[in-house]
Amino acid sequence: MKAALLTGIRNFEVHDVPMPKITRDTDVLVRVTTVGVCGSDIHYYTEGRIGDQVVEFPFLGGHEAAGVVEQTGKSVRRVSPGDRIAIDPNVYCGQCDQCRSGRENTCRELKFMGCPGQLDGCLCEYALVDERCCYPIPDHMSAEEATLSEPLAIAVYAVDRTLGAIGSSAGILGLGPIGLSVFHVLRARKADRIFATDKIPARLEKAAGLKPIWTGNPDKSRVVDEILSREPLGLDVVYECSGDPPALAQAVRLCKPGGLLVIVGIPETDEVTFPIHDLRRTEITIFNIRRQANCTQKAIDLIASNEVAISDMVTHRFPLDRTGEAYDLVSSYGDGVMKAMITVSA
Repeated sequence: MKAALLTGIRNFEVHDVPMPKITRDTDVLVRVTTVGVCGSDIHYYTEGRIGDQVVEFPFLGGHEAAGVVEQTGKSVRRVSPGDRIAIDPNVYCGQCDQCRSGRENTCRELKFMGCPGQLDGCLCEYALVDERCCYPIPDHMSAEEATLSEPLAIAVYAVDRTLGAIGSSAGILGLGPIGLSVFHVLRARKADRIFATDKIPARLEKAAGLKPIWTGNPDKSRVVDEILSREPLGLDVVYECSGDPPALAQAVRLCKPGGLLVIVGIPETDEVTFPIHDLRRTEITIFNIRRQANCTQKAIDLIASNEVAISDMVTHRFPLDRTGEAYDLVSSYGDGVMKAMITVSA
């Protein structure tokens, strides 16, 4: 089968690789239809690492994916051949203290598809997936929408974990696919006073359709002053979705005393700093988001019911043999890209 392998920094090559074979009773062989390009994938592409997760080349990445079930292990009951599915890339043990407490995203033995040293990703024609990672989708849902359920699940998790703190006002710093997904979920959860920032005009334009109170570009506006002039007591919660360290300082200054700073984005640096005196004097709580737990079906249901309409998030499409072009585009934020999608098969 064909696979797009990362063979070096900023270098993809399409190779013929062995077809995966079912070896466990819970294995599901999936014909991959679509794969989304995620910001974390870009870290591997441009830097070869995220923290201590270091790529060994050649590397098969890609974790946002959808496909069609081709074959199943003998104990699989969740799906059948021919089913169209969304793929949850988290493979958890189900036995450790974290899993037993409902925290599968911090499982002691967690394996993640398309993560260095863990599991192969989906930038290939066929992928082997654990049964628990397979989520059937309704007939009216497109493969691209099913693929987008993965980043949307992260947003569902982030908002639902912090919903009680939202009150009347929320900020979103960074309106890439995750930030825009957070915006969609906040709207679905009836949050009304939302402020949002991004450095890319096309992303601010897309967010305008969700009717924020205010949007602005931190390179052109004094973001903290602009938002606090409209919300002088500060924001109940700020979702930092850009991974840009200076945005963390902005988030601290935007939060009201006793507010909540939710870190969703992944910084490129190993260490970040905070304005500690602002942080401690206002008793702001910092809440970290690690992927998601138990939210894939919730995300699929939001899309299926049209409570969240995110199909227009896909702005660019590429075939498998042009994966490198897709990653170049996303890494350079070119051509107003929001989400680039790799079409693997019809």
